[in-house]
Amino acid sequence: MKNYRLINNISGWIVFSIAAFTYLSTIEPTVSLWDCGEFISSAFKLEVGHPPGNPVFLVMARFFTLFAGRDVSKVAEMINVMSAFASAFSILFLFWTITHLAKKILLKDENNYTFGRLTAVMGAGVVGAVAYSFTDSFWFSAVEAIVFASSAFFTALVFWAILKWEDVADEKHADRWIILIAFLIGLSMEVHLLNLLTIPAIVLVYYFRKFKFSWKGLLQQLSVQLLF
Repeated sequence: MKNYRLINNISGWIVFSIAAFTYLSTIEPTVSLWDCGEFISSAFKLEVGHPPGNPVFLVMARFFTLFAGRDVSKVAEMINVMSAFASAFSILFLFWTITHLAKKILLKDENNYTFGRLTAVMGAGVVGAVAYSFTDSFWFSAVEAIVFASSAFFTALVFWAILKWEDVADEKHADRWIILIAFLIGLSMEVHLLNLLTIPAIVLVYYFRKFKFSWKGLLQQLSVQLLF
């Protein structure tokens, strides 16, 4: 089990390094089109952008502008760097999400960790995460000052967190992961509303982990989500 965790962690950080190197090597050197100019200027002056304002994103971006020092010509580039790192961390958590799900299929018995099964789990994570790293839309937002990169990071982090809760749901203080998820969703909504899409998946993970499956119970859960 310890060997699996070590391999999983090392493999994840390797995938992160590939994504970070790619994005940092291809970031926009300055402002690009669309809303990027508005976000950069609003973050630099800590002003209010267009509704809904994206305050958490602007505060995070303002922090990265500090690395430009007194050279204001580097401000846009530093915020682009923030998007690159946010996207790379999204890929890291995507890798760990894939390996978690693959492990549930291929490594159900902790005493049956064969080399082939372990390679299959890690291979699934690497192929899935690296392939997603180079998708057009994701790569496009990873290299410029736009909210989608940071929003993707929060989305990947929140879904990974509910899977971590699933692993320890029967342990004492396991619900601290639920509290963390609620906090992260609150923060993410001040970046972009995309993170709300994780809530139905979180509810289903909670239902299948805590309750005995029945079609009636599943339909009730789905009906409640549709109502809200």
